[in-house]
Amino acid sequence: MTTVSLAEWTPGLDDAITLGEAYDAMPGDDASAIPWYVRLLENPWSPLALPGAIDLFGHDCVHILLGRGALPSDEAFVLGVTMGASGRLKPWQQVLYALATQHLYRAPFRFTRSDLVIYDMAAEYGRNSKIKSLHHVPWPELRDRPLGDIRASLGVDATELMTVYQTERAMWPDSRAAQRLPSHAPRPY
Repeated sequence: MTTVSLAEWTPGLDDAITLGEAYDAMPGDDASAIPWYVRLLENPWSPLALPGAIDLFGHDCVHILLGRGALPSDEAFVLGVTMGASGRLKPWQQVLYALATQHLYRAPFRFTRSDLVIYDMAAEYGRNSKIKSLHHVPWPELRDRPLGDIRASLGVDATELMTVYQTERAMWPDSRAAQRLPSHAPRPY
């Protein structure tokens, strides 16, 4: 069996596999590898958590749900959608997060300017889509459900997602993350 690094991993948008199957195939670090400055703003138990803050298992499930890998641009997209879909993200919080990811966060968690554009685009997409608040989803209870069913029940429209990904690919055609994005919506299973 070939082991894929987290930087190489990308889940795609296969509707037929279960969340548990996709999660078990995801390489990753233990929660202890997440630095304090990330936990400060992104951990739901932090007193300074921003809207959409979610635990690590839920965050990983959102990566799978959206078909995103684990490169910084993928993180920017996943966090933007999660915060935007919370229904509570205020403009000042979005600016605060952007400042933190550029000045407080360290590599590999620090965002570039293009990552921030992706974050803003994703926050807007999450805010204006029919995606439910992803940080309130009981992810462990969904492990045995097919991803297509989960996407449908949470309001993730694969066609809309493809439009957003097409925009990202057009803006950054040479980006490693953009080149790995799903290019078509999954076929019904």
